[in-house]
Amino acid sequence: MRDFVERHFRHFNAGELRRCSTSLCEFVDNGGRLMITLAGAMSTAEIGRSLAPAIREGKVHAICCTGANLEEDLFNLIAASHYGEIPNWRDLSPSEESQLKNRITNRTLPEEKAIRKVESQLVSLWGESTGRLPHEFLYDLVKTVEADADPADSWLLAAAEVNLPLFVPGWEDSTLGNIFAARVIDGTVKVDAILGGTHYMLSLVDWIRKHPNNGFLQVGGGIAGDFPICVVPMLRQDLGEDVPLWAWFAQISESRPSYGGYSGAPPNEKIGWEKLGIETPKFVIESDATIVLPILLSCLLNE
Repeated sequence: MRDFVERHFRHFNAGELRRCSTSLCEFVDNGGRLMITLAGAMSTAEIGRSLAPAIREGKVHAICCTGANLEEDLFNLIAASHYGEIPNWRDLSPSEESQLKNRITNRTLPEEKAIRKVESQLVSLWGESTGRLPHEFLYDLVKTVEADADPADSWLLAAAEVNLPLFVPGWEDSTLGNIFAARVIDGTVKVDAILGGTHYMLSLVDWIRKHPNNGFLQVGGGIAGDFPICVVPMLRQDLGEDVPLWAWFAQISESRPSYGGYSGAPPNEKIGWEKLGIETPKFVIESDATIVLPILLSCLLNE
């Protein structure tokens, strides 16, 4: 893949991807630690096919993801053969949409075979908890479930196997987060059974303090990227600690700040927020993350 990218990806976004790939490989090969942030529907897009090997090979050192990406890798692992495929997803009428359930772009998530299949197990775990982070429950569960997909393709299982540092801000904005809130409302579990965003922030602070040479590969925008990158300026500005800035940065996104819908800041704007430095390697690839990220990860593994 590295040879292919070097020969064919020369200009525009392709050229930016080539430069980013070369820089990322050098950064990690020289001892840099890489955090990947996952927004969007990357797990339903089966990013685990390329992300899981990178985790198992020690090329990825932490992940920050949305609650949806956390749970949807598990759902795919246990119910892959039951997903529906919708080839004409761009052309669906409102009437046709009303006949579908749980559509995620061109796939439909099987509620009974995926969500409801693990609900009772999780409710039981929540009921026994005195306060754990959301992903810790799934780390326990993913090691015991019956797989319907190749376990080698599950990034969540790979992360659980090595106890990868994982951060899931805003977990409540997910199917399992909604189920947890419902069980709190009906009195099945206690609200403090699961820890929240501030606890993830404290956990991330510990990780940053222990590991000073960190790179940041942001997939999409939103809370998955905004939450972890602001820990460095929080430590520097609010606590007065002399922690290093993020040492490497790249973003894969189709969002443009000029439209007003982009959360966070593009790389140069991050300098004034004490997230990145003037000399920090910075890359923005404006393209489809489901295409770009597997290429980057394959280059990182030198496949």
